[in-house]
Amino acid sequence: MSFKKSKNDYALFTWNNGASFISLIIYRDDILITGNDERAIVALKEHLNKSFHIKDLGTPKFFLGIDIARSPTSISLSQRKYALELIFDFGLSTCKPSVVPIEQNIEVTIIEHETERQSPEEDPPLQDHTSYQRLVGHLIYLTMTQSDISYAVQILNQFMQAPKQSHMDAAIKVVKYLKGCPGVGLLLPQKGKMEISAYCDSDWGSCPMTRRSLTGFCIKLGSSLISWKAKKQATVSLSSTEAEYRVMANTTCEII
Repeated sequence: MSFKKSKNDYALFTWNNGASFISLIIYRDDILITGNDERAIVALKEHLNKSFHIKDLGTPKFFLGIDIARSPTSISLSQRKYALELIFDFGLSTCKPSVVPIEQNIEVTIIEHETERQSPEEDPPLQDHTSYQRLVGHLIYLTMTQSDISYAVQILNQFMQAPKQSHMDAAIKVVKYLKGCPGVGLLLPQKGKMEISAYCDSDWGSCPMTRRSLTGFCIKLGSSLISWKAKKQATVSLSSTEAEYRVMANTTCEII
């Protein structure tokens, strides 16, 4: 049917015919279809039904852990149910919420624990690595709609192989932060300028162990946030200017 596969996400297919547009994304045996041409969408579903039996579940309200809420003027995406289940699973339903997901100097503190080789009594290694890995895995999935925890999660993700108690405490603090705002997500307005704008910044040599800089960017379509990232750069930058150029290059690649 002349659909084109996205180069950014191989599960996404798009179709254009003049002013008509259809977007189709696949996850295993689940399919989401959206577009601005109702007749073309009906024809697509009839074509799919001829190839294999499909069940039309109507307007989506929940998909892969993401709550989808609609209003006449916008669509809201959040992972409230997923976040609440995470809070319950780790026994933090009655805890006091944290105001911030991570302390300002937590990265330096955690890495100093590593370099100073503290005794096991001061910062014991976790006996069960899987609990920490499972928690961080859940938090990584939550960054799909909660960009405000991206920085904290990229720090915690660096200690998946040999986590210590300080790493687990920092991860629990992120969960406590989620308890105060489990429904925070993305708001996609129906109307607005279809213009892409991007913001980027770098933190030069922020990692005390590797001296690699941190890349951070966010990209908006109109007033809708559509892409963001907080990640250590692949190589060491010799100056703050070089670090800034690297993050600008990464942001440009993401826009393209």
